[in-house]
Amino acid sequence: MAVYALRRLLAVIPTLLGVTLLTFVFSVTIPGDPALLVVGERASEETLERVREELGLDRPVLVRYGQYLGGLVQGDLGTSLRTRRPIAQELGERLPATLELALAALLFAIVFGVILGIVAATRGGAWDTAARVIAVAGISTPVFWWGLLLILLFYRQLEWLPAQGRFDPFFSPPEALTGLYVLDGLLRGQWQELLTSLRHLVLPAVTLGYVQLALITRMTRTSMLEVLREDYIRTARSKGLKENRINYKHALKSAAAPLVTIIGLTFGELLGGAVITETIFGWPGMGQYAVDAILNLDYPAILGFTLIVGLGFALVTLAVDLTYGFLDPRIRYA
Repeated sequence: MAVYALRRLLAVIPTLLGVTLLTFVFSVTIPGDPALLVVGERASEETLERVREELGLDRPVLVRYGQYLGGLVQGDLGTSLRTRRPIAQELGERLPATLELALAALLFAIVFGVILGIVAATRGGAWDTAARVIAVAGISTPVFWWGLLLILLFYRQLEWLPAQGRFDPFFSPPEALTGLYVLDGLLRGQWQELLTSLRHLVLPAVTLGYVQLALITRMTRTSMLEVLREDYIRTARSKGLKENRINYKHALKSAAAPLVTIIGLTFGELLGGAVITETIFGWPGMGQYAVDAILNLDYPAILGFTLIVGLGFALVTLAVDLTYGFLDPRIRYA
């Protein structure tokens, strides 16, 4: 397994190179002039030329890409054209927010998706119909619509939960330990800060996780229905085992392999797909950073964001593949 993992990690390198090449080409071919956004439309031509030279925009595309790769080897993601700050530093400041939101959304999707899927497969009837309606609604409805609906209900009408930001602006967040406010508040024993962080996290996490909940529900239901038809399940019932023991200990374990695939891909998708949710709720994560970079033609920042998301996808896929060996001892890694 260790050799297999090492080979997969080495295979990530050409994948990330391909990601950087495609993103770089798309970024530099987008109509517009980043230097014009920096100095403004009323700037003179001499000022524009000077700024282009300072930003390196006057050099050939291949030269700029080669310089970017050279810095990437040294761990340098470049400098933002908009803020003139190191991109690695800016993404490092925003990564914990996106990671916290993605983990909360994934936890919500797994818990409720697996429960709904098991109930739909084992009880059938009205339970099955309700689970399928929930799944279809989650897949077919845009994320922004759910976000606005939740804001209207829980913030505007009921006034239960905040609709913007990651923490109350008049108070200080928990002392930094991991950068995840909920976890930091728990580890530090700062219960008021923990509660405030959770209140801000609920609406964006539910909005982001609902689509994935629908996918996990459908996959759990399908996998459980297939497993429950197997001979060993009938044998377990004939031996007099309780139905809950059969469903949760035997059937669910066998149905977990496809679920692990969906959950792994879901987490990678949540990291890169939180753009709309973060924009709606003013969540200061990488998604909002990417939107600002795109609007300002800040292609080094776009490249950095894409590279981090691509690396996250690759690592999550590797973790999923390795997990198969623990779920099914018959799997061998060549």
